[in-house]
Amino acid sequence: MTELTCDEFLGGKLRLWQPKVGYRAGVDPLLLAASLPVQSGQTVLDIGCGIGTAGFAVMAREPGVAVTGIEVQPLYAELARRNVVETGFEMEVVEADFSSRPLQLRERAFDHVIANPPYFDRKASIAGPDGGRERAMGEDTPLAAWVAYAAKRVKPKGYVTFIHRVERLPELLAAMTETLGSIQVLPLTPRIGRESQLFLVRGRKGGRAAFRLHAGLLVHEGTDHAGDRENYTPLFRQVLKDGAALPFPA
Repeated sequence: MTELTCDEFLGGKLRLWQPKVGYRAGVDPLLLAASLPVQSGQTVLDIGCGIGTAGFAVMAREPGVAVTGIEVQPLYAELARRNVVETGFEMEVVEADFSSRPLQLRERAFDHVIANPPYFDRKASIAGPDGGRERAMGEDTPLAAWVAYAAKRVKPKGYVTFIHRVERLPELLAAMTETLGSIQVLPLTPRIGRESQLFLVRGRKGGRAAFRLHAGLLVHEGTDHAGDRENYTPLFRQVLKDGAALPFPA
């Protein structure tokens, strides 16, 4: 039997169940959720939703948003459904592999499609020992397929937003320019003087604006991690603890 923990997110606004060992939700889905220019009455599809962290964070910030999550791993889909019950937020959870074009979503379109895909291309890295974590972190479906499915499911003029590692940026931009426009990249810089490791990227279906590379946002204060304490910048403290929006222009 899988041992679970119930963990707090957004300063306790969310309490979510997840495996104690294996893939565990961190700050990345919270940043993804905070970056959406979402409004009440809109719809969001989270591809690879895991335990539902990003979707719940979206609903905590903007009541009245309808979220659907698709998740291939049965354990994580089950936990997402449990979190639906215990948080009181209404999120539809579809247990399926998106690459199989699940029937439940085939005729539907969404205002926003989001994804936090597996970060590591296993053709150039070594797989991890835990099956659940490896499925979440080690890519077995090409990144271009994630983008193609997102573009298929987003409404005209809707937004597709991903969070990913910087080394995959060229690949992700190449895939997005095939189906989306008005592409914007927002680097996330861990500390002063450090290179960005993560970025947010957004494209718009039918968008025609020029490509934009925004100035990076600084995540932590100082140049080094000092002791076992949080040292987020005021902006990221508000995003991660208070559920504030992340300034990523629409």
